[in-house]
Amino acid sequence: MAALLAAYFLYMGENRTIIKGATLVNGNTEDIAIANGIVVERGKEITPQADDKIIDARGLVAAPAFVDVHVHLREPGFGYKERIATGTAAAARGGYTTVCSMPNLNPVPDSVETLQAQLDIIARDAKIEVLPYAAITLGRKGEELVDIASLHDKVCAFSDDGSGVQHDMMMERAMAEAVKYDALIAAHCEVEELLRGGYIHDGEYARKNGHKGICSESEWEQVRRDIEIAERLGCRYHVCHISTKETVEFVRQAKARGAKVTCETGPHYLIFTDMDLEEDARWKMNPPLRSAEDRAALIEGIKDGTIDMIATDHAPHTIEEKSRGLKDSAMGIVGLETAFAALNTHLVRKGIITLERLVELMCLNPRRIFRIEGGMEIGNRADIVLLDLEREWRVDSSKFLSMGRITMFDNREMTGDVAMTIHRGNVVYDNKTE
Repeated sequence: MAALLAAYFLYMGENRTIIKGATLVNGNTEDIAIANGIVVERGKEITPQADDKIIDARGLVAAPAFVDVHVHLREPGFGYKERIATGTAAAARGGYTTVCSMPNLNPVPDSVETLQAQLDIIARDAKIEVLPYAAITLGRKGEELVDIASLHDKVCAFSDDGSGVQHDMMMERAMAEAVKYDALIAAHCEVEELLRGGYIHDGEYARKNGHKGICSESEWEQVRRDIEIAERLGCRYHVCHISTKETVEFVRQAKARGAKVTCETGPHYLIFTDMDLEEDARWKMNPPLRSAEDRAALIEGIKDGTIDMIATDHAPHTIEEKSRGLKDSAMGIVGLETAFAALNTHLVRKGIITLERLVELMCLNPRRIFRIEGGMEIGNRADIVLLDLEREWRVDSSKFLSMGRITMFDNREMTGDVAMTIHRGNVVYDNKTE
């Protein structure tokens, strides 16, 4: 197959790009040849032709480029927070070649017509692949189901992200309809009546500092409900940004029974706990940072395969919206430009997981579960990231490509970074051009 593809593109006169001397995640060294956006050859030594473009990857690790299934790009409707152009540039900076854009927009993508407003901006401005979600309910109001039949082949999945679907029968109707088209339901799980005005985790920090807490049950109770419905109906069901030990266990048990259940967590939930909080909205997101016991359960979940992927929940807000303290600031932080470095620094280099497992969590599993093209196998659309595992650097949010600047990683030392991102065979980010 490799020889046939390589010979075909040489015969057709297609100029190639050859990545020379890259170290693979398994430790082997290979050259990778790309033509017409496709990986056409891999081997210990690929002989360049006269017109081939050479990328010197000696000292770098080549991996399939990352996929983030949970990103807020804010357009249409909230372009003062982020734009598709800036958000996808930030994603490319972070090693991502595909992001899935959440539906809390204006207009909400709840019909073919309202979805088109987002698709038009993506076609015009996106630097990488953007796969939008459609809402589960009209206006994300939880009252009337969208027309899944007309939308399922135009979106990556269905989600009311930002809100949980409160009514059991509405979620049952959504899953029953999704099954007809093998569509994926991706749920933000939150029982609103259990929030009780909370805005950080209902734990030790909240009690010591006089804050209202969000109980863990507000997440896991809806997860439990949804798993029961999904398992009974045979629906493909994905739990967004899990944060509690109970959620991990419910998903683990569902997988053991053979249910079509998957889930994601975020880098911040794996690195910090509520006791790391400061009186600063850099630490405020939804769901909130939980207890040390929850963090330990999440880490065990990424080690044993219960948790399928890590997604950033990149959620930009303006400085003004995030300057009102823990109580009154908007929920959400940015994460696209720091995710790999943070996870490499705090998980891989500390021996908690291997680099191979991190690549599974950031690329291979999201591509498989969300059925997304791309990678670095022969015949794949050439979506490749080159990683400098030894680069030491300090996070400076003022230099982010995202319009968002709010991250708890600001001014922290990191080890490991993205050197280059290649999408469809084209370089979409090169750290030498920063």
